[in-house]
Amino acid sequence: MNLLAIIGGTGLGSLKNLEITRHQVVNTPFGEPSGPLTFGTLGGSEVVFFARHGYAHRIPPHEINYRANLWALKEVGVKEIIAVAAVGGITPRMGPAVLAVPDQIIDYTYGRKQTFFEGELESVTHIDFTHPYSGAVRAALLDSARTVGVEVVDGGTYGCTQGPRLETIAEIRRMERDGCDLVGMTGMPEAALARELGLEYAHLAVIANWAAGKNGEQEITMEDIDRTLKEGMRKVRLILQQLLENRATAG
Repeated sequence: MNLLAIIGGTGLGSLKNLEITRHQVVNTPFGEPSGPLTFGTLGGSEVVFFARHGYAHRIPPHEINYRANLWALKEVGVKEIIAVAAVGGITPRMGPAVLAVPDQIIDYTYGRKQTFFEGELESVTHIDFTHPYSGAVRAALLDSARTVGVEVVDGGTYGCTQGPRLETIAEIRRMERDGCDLVGMTGMPEAALARELGLEYAHLAVIANWAAGKNGEQEITMEDIDRTLKEGMRKVRLILQQLLENRATAG
């Protein structure tokens, strides 16, 4: 069975019921990851948990060392990744507390280390990114959600912005014209780097709030986001528990 990693974003700094077996610090050619990897068992399956923003949640989206994080997971034998992320909702079906498994992504970030393929290369390397997310991991997430009775939106386009500030109303209008359903700050280059390393990667997105202008002129507050995330992450944990139980049964 392929080793699965769960990357926790805002609102998911740990996994409840995870029976921790060990922590591992991994050194990489690309610097330090956000923190040590946590190995354990959940639902009868071995899993690696990793906090994208660090376990104290101190690393902002634009300063995350995405290359080191993905390299570290690959180094310990991870083959599949579920990336949990808190996002804003743009289109009507993506309201607060809704969960989604997007199938497309648009990158609006800048200045981030986007690739492993740079420097003194033997040849130029391109990856196919037509479908940025793993079909198998997406299907496993959707199946597990159905089993536990959690409604999840199947599909949607994740627009990844630079952060750490939230977006303006005009920026969200532009993103909606571009076809974005969700807006977040960590989806890229994480997804592309996973593809470069041959890892099966998918997002499980929790809509924490309406994006700017989608709830009238009301400002977005962290207090509102935190309240919504508590309910959303409860659903996430149910899905992840079921997915890992399914894997253990399939054995």
